[in-house]
Amino acid sequence: MDLGISGRRALVSGGSRGMGRAVAEVLARDGAKVTIAARTRATLELAAAELSAASGAPVDFVVADLMTDEGRQAALAACPEPDILINNGDGEPPGDYRDYSRADWIRALDRMMLSPIEMMRLTVDGMIARGFGRVVNIVSRSVKTPQLEMALSNGARSGLVGFVAGLSRQTVKHNVTINNILPGIIASDAQRHHVHSLVEMTGRPFDDIWAERAGQNPAGRYGEPSEVGALAGFLCSAQAGFITGQSILIDGGQYPGTY
Repeated sequence: MDLGISGRRALVSGGSRGMGRAVAEVLARDGAKVTIAARTRATLELAAAELSAASGAPVDFVVADLMTDEGRQAALAACPEPDILINNGDGEPPGDYRDYSRADWIRALDRMMLSPIEMMRLTVDGMIARGFGRVVNIVSRSVKTPQLEMALSNGARSGLVGFVAGLSRQTVKHNVTINNILPGIIASDAQRHHVHSLVEMTGRPFDDIWAERAGQNPAGRYGEPSEVGALAGFLCSAQAGFITGQSILIDGGQYPGTY
């Protein structure tokens, strides 16, 4: 399927690994001019080289911490006037809400809510002026199936989704859509870090927890970053202009509800 995004500029945060990298590859393969952003130069350089080779199109990179004003400006200098924005970044590890300080909550809000909102503030008006825009926020299933040990994520990511619900209804008439992807268990570095945190909390072996989480999923497995990339690619396509304000689960059917 031709996504109809050839020549479009795409900025992918967290694009050096995992789900962000998978999205970047899909967009690059379909002809978008992709810039990946992250904080570590070495991983960015390697990812950009590998993505360029895999897609047959040059993929640029920028070292930037999008939690900071300086990082956001650096990203937009490297990819001015993006037509496609992928907001994707690390979450917070699991823990006991009783142990969180105000600083922990503010950091979580900055990382998972306020930084993505700020990136939209800096880019959406330009998309409206050009008559095309696609924003995809890679969030978490925690906004639909909150888990107590993920309190920071439950709160901050729900705030982002709530904000998108309002903004996305204002932009769609200009062919600018904003949607959220809610991944469940995906076989990524972030998932491995999550399980390592559960090991520290419970004392149980990593392999036991890893296998148990797969066994509890109706699909009997972890999802692949490439599956998230394919979903994001469609939401960024020219054909997806009638989809906005949606939070789409990709979790192997683990969410138990009908709606």
